[in-house]
Amino acid sequence: MEPSEQNTSTTSPGNQVLEAQDDINNSKRGGWITFPFIMGNLGGLSVASGGWVANWIVFLITKYNIGSITATKINNVGFGLICLFPVAGAIIADSCTGNFAVVSISSFIALLGMTLLTLMAGIPSLRPPPCSTSSSTMPCESPTMLQYLFLYATMVLITMGLGGSRFTISTLGADQFDKANHQASFFSWYFIILYVGNAFSFIVLVYLEDNVGWGLGFGICLATTAVGCAMFLLGKRFYRLVKPTGSPFVSIARVVVAAIRKRKVSLTESRLTESSDYYYYGITTKMVQIKSPSASFRFLNRASFKTENDKQVDGVYAKSWKLFTVEEVEDLKNLIKLIPLWSTGILLTTSIATFNSLSTVQALAMDRRVGSIKIPAGTFLAFTLVTTAISIFFVDRYLLDMWRKLSGRSVTTLQKIAIGHAFNVVGLVGIALTEARRLHLARINGLVTAPQSNSVVPMSALWLVPSLVLVGIGEAFHFPGQVALYYQEFPESLKSTSTAMVSLLIGLGYTLSAVSTDFIGRTTAWLPDNINEGRVDNVYWLFTGIGVVNLGYLLVCARLYKYQHGQNTDHDDVQPTQIHL
Repeated sequence: MEPSEQNTSTTSPGNQVLEAQDDINNSKRGGWITFPFIMGNLGGLSVASGGWVANWIVFLITKYNIGSITATKINNVGFGLICLFPVAGAIIADSCTGNFAVVSISSFIALLGMTLLTLMAGIPSLRPPPCSTSSSTMPCESPTMLQYLFLYATMVLITMGLGGSRFTISTLGADQFDKANHQASFFSWYFIILYVGNAFSFIVLVYLEDNVGWGLGFGICLATTAVGCAMFLLGKRFYRLVKPTGSPFVSIARVVVAAIRKRKVSLTESRLTESSDYYYYGITTKMVQIKSPSASFRFLNRASFKTENDKQVDGVYAKSWKLFTVEEVEDLKNLIKLIPLWSTGILLTTSIATFNSLSTVQALAMDRRVGSIKIPAGTFLAFTLVTTAISIFFVDRYLLDMWRKLSGRSVTTLQKIAIGHAFNVVGLVGIALTEARRLHLARINGLVTAPQSNSVVPMSALWLVPSLVLVGIGEAFHFPGQVALYYQEFPESLKSTSTAMVSLLIGLGYTLSAVSTDFIGRTTAWLPDNINEGRVDNVYWLFTGIGVVNLGYLLVCARLYKYQHGQNTDHDDVQPTQIHL
């Protein structure tokens, strides 16, 4: 590569002085002094998120007079949006605004959403009137159009606020540290705060909402959000702010455009292997590390192939909408190779979303008393949350080392993902058998056609716990495995957004769960609002079959996949708590 092909700065001297001054100021900022401010925001929003998500289905059913199956679909759409917005937040932060602006604006939007949520719980006119308990023949009054509008506006604000700040604040926090061990320590505390905040919500706030008042529970969510916003803004003068450099996703999209625009360029075998025909970026000494473009997806190689039309007026080559570097083209190829493996997580997350939603509805129709205590239906998902946290610790600290000593080999990332898929399938089998037993008891006790929807079956809801535990163990394998795989295999330019792709995966899964639940409800009699009249067990068996096929697809993809950046099985530093948040 000629020296003339190197990038030259177009920044004016005045701007260079200002940028240098900003760099000096930034070098004096950051460090552990920022930790309490960042974690204050994270903790406040985590408690608020858990207090809303954990009991949202119950609120829609008991206070908004929405049918149980419709409530699960609304819940899944909301949770899906929470997981989709982090991707939008990451792109906006990388492209133009930076992390601080995204977190600040998202936190304020979350505060507005929590305000509307608290008003909805406290003002009766914002909800339909309660169902009549004196007459079993009078149906419950449905929400009005205005009440639905208020409901959906609240959901949009909350999902935008919580989702937009979720992963962006982790990137902002990591930017405060220079040393890798300090960044690793920050991420450890980051996930600990997420777990603690959610555990508090699933246990304490859900109990308050069910037994004391929804206004109190949602009011606490509002208060923690306000405290989180205030804490974050108070730390502004201490933050090290990294300037946005442009989203790598835009560059990847441009590579595709460039390849299409040069689709008529003929690439013979000699041209394919001749590195001098392609455009590279960087200094000349870097050429010793550069290989010719790979033969896979060779159509994309046209984006980095130099032609006479790519020369500028001064006769040199430079990046444009028709010419990109070999490195950028190979980065896109690596992403394409990961897509089949990434896609296996969509159906997995769909089954988990359906499992979480329907198990809450099942708990409402079962005996939830343990002695003198009645466990809220939304609290049962805490069994999965706690199991996942304990299992991650046990797997990373003991099980993997034990396996390595006994077999002499390490468990690969793809093997961990496959084990998690298998546990999830077993959990679906368990919940299907539990539901079949529950329906049998409903029939023999005459509750199938009972006038009160979802009449409680004389069966302890603790029978749901084994399946919840199995799914939690599965999450301890497959979600850490997926995060480790994407972080390891994604191009360097996409390291900061690799975990956001997991969030996108979860969001798609929850959205697909809402769509599939709606389709099943329309085409079968399995999901009526009174689940005692339906066949929820058949829904679980359906997803069990899908899970088995998806596991087979994963094994085939794993067999064909070749690691691009080596395999690191000793440590999975990033833990995936977002499935519960």
